Amino acid sequence: MNVRPSESTSDDSRAAWLAATLVELADTLVDEFDMVDFLSLLAERCVELFGAVEAGLMLADPAGNLRYMASSSERAKILELFELQADEGPCLDCFRTGEQVVNQRLSEPSGRWPRFSAKAEAAGFVSAHALPLRVRGTVIGAINLFHSEDRQLDASDVLLGQAMADIATIGILQARTLSQATVLAEQLQGALKSRIALEQAKGRLAERAGVDLDEAFARLRGYSRRHNRGLTSVATAFLAGDLPADDLTAVPAPRSRVLPGGGRQ
Repeated sequence: MNVRPSESTSDDSRAAWLAATLVELADTLVDEFDMVDFLSLLAERCVELFGAVEAGLMLADPAGNLRYMASSSERAKILELFELQADEGPCLDCFRTGEQVVNQRLSEPSGRWPRFSAKAEAAGFVSAHALPLRVRGTVIGAINLFHSEDRQLDASDVLLGQAMADIATIGILQARTLSQATVLAEQLQGALKSRIALEQAKGRLAERAGVDLDEAFARLRGYSRRHNRGLTSVATAFLAGDLPADDLTAVPAPRSRVLPGGGRQ
């Protein structure tokens, strides 16, 4: 179980965790940038940053409509998709206003999102937060954070969370394309296509290997990292029949990284 960086850890351990996370995220900013893999990694690190929480990310498509892109689990993915379908929830409010949405108890009788809150509570969540992905006054998406207990984020939590959101924005846009709207639209459209291929590959592998979708994703990503190939490339090769399912059945060994408590995993 990962230790939340701001709780029961020294400043040095917390700094080590943040440094390791920044390096890991920076390592994905290569020429063959895989946005879906990057956002999935970011969702996982947000889970570590805020403790017992799930995370999900949405991006605006070229038409300005939010689309689901990544999450820390299938449970979070289902809730993100419901949020879009119901057209209400913290991520949507955050995207539309460009403002942070924090410390929202889902059980409040006069809550802001009655349908979304009911669905989230049924999934085991108690509170929700959302942070904007923004650059130069333009909001391109948002990060959703869900707690299974009534955890209140303090000012330092929000500051760190927004830093993670800013990292995501930099990764998506990349410095050389900040002012190129056409390139941005192409990036987002390409990411949506990659997301579809990945979901199809997860479903097919889950069926063939007899595992759940989270495990199927872990195996696809594990192969991607062991063979230094992009996650989208692996998913596409598997769907095309160029990558045998037997090659994806071994449980991937986790990469060694510094944890908030100072150890490694």
